[in-house]
Amino acid sequence: MATHNWSSVIQMDIGTNRTDFYIGLSLAMSSSIFIGGSFILKKKGLLRLSSKGFMRAGQGGYAYLKEWLWWAGLISMGAGEAANFAAYAFAPATLVTPLGAMSVLVSAVLSSYFLNERLNVHGKMGCLLCILGSTVMVIHAPQEEEVASLTAMAEKLQDPGFIVFAVSVVTSSLILIFLVAPRYGQKNVLVYILICSVIGSLSVSCVKGLGIGIKELFAGTAVLKEPLFWCLLICLVICVSIQISYLNKALDIYNTSIVTPIYYVFFTTSVMACSAILFKEWLSMSTDGAVGTVSGFLTIILGIFLLHAFKDLTFSWDSLPLYLRKGPHGSPWGQQAYVALPSQESQAEGPGEGKLAREGNSKGSYSPEGSMRRNNSFVTT
Repeated sequence: MATHNWSSVIQMDIGTNRTDFYIGLSLAMSSSIFIGGSFILKKKGLLRLSSKGFMRAGQGGYAYLKEWLWWAGLISMGAGEAANFAAYAFAPATLVTPLGAMSVLVSAVLSSYFLNERLNVHGKMGCLLCILGSTVMVIHAPQEEEVASLTAMAEKLQDPGFIVFAVSVVTSSLILIFLVAPRYGQKNVLVYILICSVIGSLSVSCVKGLGIGIKELFAGTAVLKEPLFWCLLICLVICVSIQISYLNKALDIYNTSIVTPIYYVFFTTSVMACSAILFKEWLSMSTDGAVGTVSGFLTIILGIFLLHAFKDLTFSWDSLPLYLRKGPHGSPWGQQAYVALPSQESQAEGPGEGKLAREGNSKGSYSPEGSMRRNNSFVTT
């Protein structure tokens, strides 16, 4: 009887974890849709104001505050960030963070339809790779959640491995902020992005802990009396403020097509490393699952790179080399007109006469005199 009770409890826990996993996955996907759509709504609002002659936001104007499309974009972004915040309470950070790339995909696809921004071949391939990589990560992501309360979170934070990681992050961030950034920040794009990325790994951990606390709060637990809850909130505000400041500096100095993919790679890598140390989600994964997760992540990186690095190139299927295109008759190289090899007699001809002969051959016309000349050129030695 006791064995039957224990098996029932285990099955209930597995079912609960699986339900939480799918809830977190749904929240992460909806977050990407809301955030990706918010950029389109804001851009449409700004373009509408510009067409009406109002002062643009880049010139210091604030007319967008009266545009309902801009407010719709802001509300959409807020809903997306709230959904992303809640996703960390249900699903592993190893899954939620990389899926943020889907917002880039949604923004790129919607902009090609609503903003008339052309999506070239590289962009389409990048979108496809993002979808494939995200699918692989969802299939192989860890579906077990070890931290279910703030008490368990406090025990995780006291782990020696995480303490060493946190001290290393804070120390390296201070060195980058006070020593490296003043000298090399405007010369190397990696300086500001590294500051945002390493600090971002701690901010995601704070979000994870706060999400678990809010989840407990709705369950009736007195979480607001816990000092850890408020410590996580203060740390989150500090980390996000630093991230926003240095990310804006990077975007102000360097091209967006350079900053976005590099920031995504470093930020996601830092978060996955922090998650592996703090929550130890990788310990519950098999070798196939770990390889699949890493492969999916690398595929998303490649897709983001293709989507951003070549977005300004005018490249289409028509500009591909001849052997990659189909000819008029369906063959890969088409049907080429017969052109005779040059002979001594043809080289001795005048330039005008040779040009007429070539034009006649290219049009496929038959000339007895030309045919006799070609035959003599093959016979003569």
